[in-house]
Amino acid sequence: QVRLVESGGGLVQAGGSLRLSCTASENIVSLSIMGWYRQAPGKQRELVGVITSGGGSNYANSVKGRFTISKDNAKNTVYLQMNSLKPEDTAVYYCNVRFLGFDGWGQGTQVTVSS
Repeated sequence: QVRLVESGGGLVQAGGSLRLSCTASENIVSLSIMGWYRQAPGKQRELVGVITSGGGSNYANSVKGRFTISKDNAKNTVYLQMNSLKPEDTAVYYCNVRFLGFDGWGQGTQVTVSS
Protein backbone atom coordinates (compact mmCIF):
# COMPACT_ATOMS: atom_id res chain seq x y z
CA GLN A 1 0.00 0.00 0.00
CA VAL A 2 2.76 2.44 0.98
CA ARG A 3 6.16 2.07 -0.63
CA LEU A 4 9.31 3.22 1.11
CA VAL A 5 12.63 3.92 -0.57
CA GLU A 6 15.82 4.28 1.46
CA SER A 7 18.98 6.02 0.30
CA GLY A 8 22.23 7.37 1.69
CA GLY A 9 24.04 4.21 2.69
CA GLY A 10 27.68 3.64 1.95
CA LEU A 11 31.14 3.10 3.35
CA VAL A 12 32.41 5.38 6.09
CA GLN A 13 35.35 5.32 8.48
CA ALA A 14 34.83 4.85 12.19
CA GLY A 15 33.99 8.16 13.80
CA GLY A 16 32.40 9.49 10.64
CA SER A 17 28.83 10.37 9.79
CA LEU A 18 26.12 9.40 7.34
CA ARG A 19 22.57 10.56 6.77
CA LEU A 20 20.00 8.08 5.54
CA SER A 21 16.76 9.12 3.88
CA CYS A 22 13.45 7.29 3.56
CA THR A 23 10.79 8.64 1.24
CA ALA A 24 7.22 7.36 1.28
CA SER A 25 5.05 7.06 -1.80
CA GLU A 26 2.03 8.56 -0.05
CA ASN A 27 1.36 11.47 2.27
CA ILE A 28 1.59 9.25 5.32
CA VAL A 29 4.68 10.36 7.23
CA SER A 30 2.76 13.09 9.02
CA LEU A 31 0.21 10.56 10.27
CA SER A 32 2.37 7.55 11.04
CA ILE A 33 4.99 6.10 13.29
CA MET A 34 8.14 5.90 11.19
CA GLY A 35 10.97 3.66 12.27
CA TRP A 36 14.52 2.78 11.41
CA TYR A 37 15.72 -0.78 11.89
CA ARG A 38 18.96 -2.51 11.07
CA GLN A 39 20.15 -6.05 10.51
CA ALA A 40 23.76 -7.19 10.58
CA PRO A 41 24.82 -10.50 9.02
CA GLY A 42 23.92 -13.39 11.27
CA LYS A 43 21.91 -11.21 13.63
CA GLN A 44 18.25 -10.41 14.15
CA ARG A 45 16.75 -7.22 12.85
CA GLU A 46 16.75 -4.66 15.63
CA LEU A 47 15.06 -1.37 16.25
CA VAL A 48 17.26 1.70 15.86
CA GLY A 49 14.64 4.33 16.62
CA VAL A 50 11.21 5.69 15.84
CA ILE A 51 9.58 9.04 15.28
CA THR A 52 5.89 9.56 15.95
CA SER A 53 3.38 11.55 13.95
CA GLY A 54 3.84 14.38 16.42
CA GLY A 55 7.61 14.40 16.00
CA GLY A 56 8.69 12.74 19.22
CA SER A 57 11.48 10.21 18.91
CA ASN A 58 12.92 7.27 20.79
CA TYR A 59 16.13 5.31 20.30
CA ALA A 60 17.81 2.06 21.13
CA ASN A 61 20.41 2.36 23.85
CA SER A 62 23.13 1.30 21.42
CA VAL A 63 22.66 4.43 19.30
CA LYS A 64 21.33 6.92 21.82
CA GLY A 65 23.30 10.14 21.73
CA ARG A 66 24.82 9.34 18.34
CA PHE A 67 21.83 8.93 16.01
CA THR A 68 18.97 11.36 15.42
CA ILE A 69 15.71 10.78 13.57
CA SER A 70 13.96 13.71 11.95
CA LYS A 71 11.34 14.16 9.27
CA ASP A 72 9.97 16.52 6.69
CA ASN A 73 6.23 15.94 6.43
CA ALA A 74 5.90 18.00 3.25
CA LYS A 75 8.49 15.81 1.53
CA ASN A 76 7.15 12.59 3.08
CA THR A 77 10.71 11.86 4.09
CA VAL A 78 12.28 10.57 7.28
CA TYR A 79 15.97 10.94 8.02
CA LEU A 80 18.45 9.08 10.16
CA GLN A 81 21.50 11.15 11.00
CA MET A 82 24.28 8.86 12.19
CA ASN A 83 27.29 10.39 13.92
CA SER A 84 30.30 8.88 15.66
CA LEU A 85 29.82 5.69 13.70
CA LYS A 86 31.34 2.47 14.98
CA PRO A 87 32.16 -0.77 13.16
CA GLU A 88 29.34 -2.46 15.07
CA ASP A 89 26.91 -0.11 13.33
CA THR A 90 27.59 -1.99 10.10
CA ALA A 91 24.26 -3.38 8.88
CA VAL A 92 21.51 -3.07 6.33
CA TYR A 93 19.27 -0.26 7.48
CA TYR A 94 15.53 -0.46 6.83
CA CYS A 95 12.79 2.13 6.96
CA ASN A 96 9.44 1.13 8.43
CA VAL A 97 5.97 2.67 8.51
CA ARG A 98 3.20 1.72 10.92
CA PHE A 99 -0.25 3.12 10.26
CA LEU A 100 -3.29 1.48 11.77
CA GLY A 101 -3.01 -2.18 10.76
CA PHE A 102 -0.39 -1.59 8.07
CA ASP A 103 3.26 -2.44 8.55
CA GLY A 104 5.47 -1.60 5.59
CA TRP A 105 9.19 -1.86 4.87
CA GLY A 106 11.68 -0.45 2.43
CA GLN A 107 14.29 -2.50 0.61
CA GLY A 108 17.13 -1.42 2.87
CA THR A 109 20.41 0.39 2.37
CA GLN A 110 23.83 -0.94 3.33
CA VAL A 111 25.94 0.94 5.85
CA THR A 112 29.51 -0.25 6.32
CA VAL A 113 31.77 1.30 8.94
CA SER A 114 35.45 0.51 8.63
CA SER A 115 37.94 0.55 11.48
